[in-house]
Amino acid sequence: MAKQRLCGLLRANLETGRAWMLKETFRDFWRYRSLYWARAFLSVWTERALRSRLGPMKKVARMLRTHEELLLNWFRAKGEISAAAVEGLNNKIRVVTRRSYGFRTYDAMGIALFHTLGRLPEPETTHRFC
Repeated sequence: MAKQRLCGLLRANLETGRAWMLKETFRDFWRYRSLYWARAFLSVWTERALRSRLGPMKKVARMLRTHEELLLNWFRAKGEISAAAVEGLNNKIRVVTRRSYGFRTYDAMGIALFHTLGRLPEPETTHRFC
């Protein structure tokens, strides 16, 4: 069903169809096992996106080219390293940062981060009162 809709959009030559086609073809990037072929695919895909005359796709292509080496690190690691732990830490940091909105100094926020991420006991007060 989705393939039929994509073919219909491509025949109409709408910007939506071209953007959808580019998005769907980029999924193949993660299926490569070889660093060489992944680099080649990324190069061809970004070139197609830059020639697509679609502003948002051009922006994505430029961003991918800027971060090409970081993307290819996944292939160098053979897909064995997951970023889940880093994403989990980033989420905890965002939560603590939101919770520490009322703190007056960065040191107080830093203390809150250390206590949350290190599972240290919270002190009774983190501020000095006069």
